[in-house]
Amino acid sequence: MKKLLFMLVLLGLGHYADAQQTEQVRQLDSIFAFMYNQNQFNGTVLIADKGKVIYKKGFGLTDETTGSKNGTQTIFELASCAKQFTAAAIVLLKRKGKLNYEDKISKFLPELAFWDKVSIIDLVRHTSGIPEYLIDMPKSVKGNQIADNLDLIDFYASKKDTLAFTPGSRHRYNNTNYALLATIIERASGKTYADFLTDNIFKPLKMKHTFVYNRRQVPKKISNHAIGYVWAKSSFKKVVPEDARYGDSLSYKLDGVVGNAKVNATVEDIYKWISSLKTNTLFSEQEFELMTAVTKTSEGKNIPYGFGLDVSKGKDHFSFGHTGSWDGYATFIYHNMVKDRTIVVLENFKFGTYPYKNINEILEGRPITIEYKKKVDLPESEIKKFIGSYVNDKNERQLITYTDGHLIHNADQIAWDMRFFPVSANEFQAVRQGGTDGVLKFTTQQDGTLKLEMLQYGQLMGWGTQQQK
Repeated sequence: MKKLLFMLVLLGLGHYADAQQTEQVRQLDSIFAFMYNQNQFNGTVLIADKGKVIYKKGFGLTDETTGSKNGTQTIFELASCAKQFTAAAIVLLKRKGKLNYEDKISKFLPELAFWDKVSIIDLVRHTSGIPEYLIDMPKSVKGNQIADNLDLIDFYASKKDTLAFTPGSRHRYNNTNYALLATIIERASGKTYADFLTDNIFKPLKMKHTFVYNRRQVPKKISNHAIGYVWAKSSFKKVVPEDARYGDSLSYKLDGVVGNAKVNATVEDIYKWISSLKTNTLFSEQEFELMTAVTKTSEGKNIPYGFGLDVSKGKDHFSFGHTGSWDGYATFIYHNMVKDRTIVVLENFKFGTYPYKNINEILEGRPITIEYKKKVDLPESEIKKFIGSYVNDKNERQLITYTDGHLIHNADQIAWDMRFFPVSANEFQAVRQGGTDGVLKFTTQQDGTLKLEMLQYGQLMGWGTQQQK
């Protein structure tokens, strides 16, 4: 009888757990669906809790021309989330005796011998003081040329820039560090960066849809590969960044540079990678501890960055991951070691975001707060009445235009091209470009004129009064 009661209790708990997970999936699906419908999400998401994948789904299109749809097998450029693989390769080369973390970079990059105090570990932890190539280099790339890592090294070898600070004294995130690490990997291993990662990481972990890909320098026909998009200016037409309607040639000119980006993968392959890290499948416990250590600068300040991973670590918490934004892609990889929770978000839309707070609230059974406001239906005439030029007491001008049910904000000094949708009769919420929480609030003053207030995370950032049309 006791055994029967015990089995009935277990059965009841099982039904309760199934019902709870079904509700979690419903809530997650509802949030991602409304974000997609509000132009705030376009990609694929995978969420695992306590070692079990509970939600994975794609939204939107991989290719605006063919109409193919994002799914769990869609391959995305990882942007800066690629850095963790570059750093992992350094760990494997250290294990093989091909390099030491304390080696000066001049050992492998003699062209940059004038940076004689910079070590490999300075590159890994962003404590080098080396300049940022994304700022310095683009103007040197002419016409339709596509630069690669050797071009980057030659560029700085000719400039011989001084360091911004003494290596090890400060932490400053910098893409050049990881581009240089890629060349060090090649020279230490005798293989290309792509081949070393494939042979030593992707193949051993059976990440069959993960690879290094320079889609402009060496274009290929790849099934299920998502094209990275931005919005054409003042419209909702999706285009690639170098399209004249958007006009950013940066990712085109630098498409040949690897190390800081250019790894492509599916959400399922990334989950394999995260699982290997937490179970010490590819790296030993000691290596993983080093890769996720929070260290200090020579001036005693914490470095919350390990080997290509942002790290949060304390007495009762330990998580790691990374974010990325490049070439029309937005990415987020996160794992909480204490809760055994993984969140992977890969988007082929630069201005996409993700409901991180709501995901955790749902998984933990907490009340869901309003992280992303829902659009309300307003007549076109009610939205268009806010169109115009708004000027403040410093003669700073804000320009409000209308497109497809949205207000678009620009300034006379900066073309922000930010889109806002109505959340009430007089408030408009920004489509979070880069995650920024912005609000346009309009109020009618005593003299009948409209006043515009621009808020960011609830703080007043600017204002203006509507000028007569």
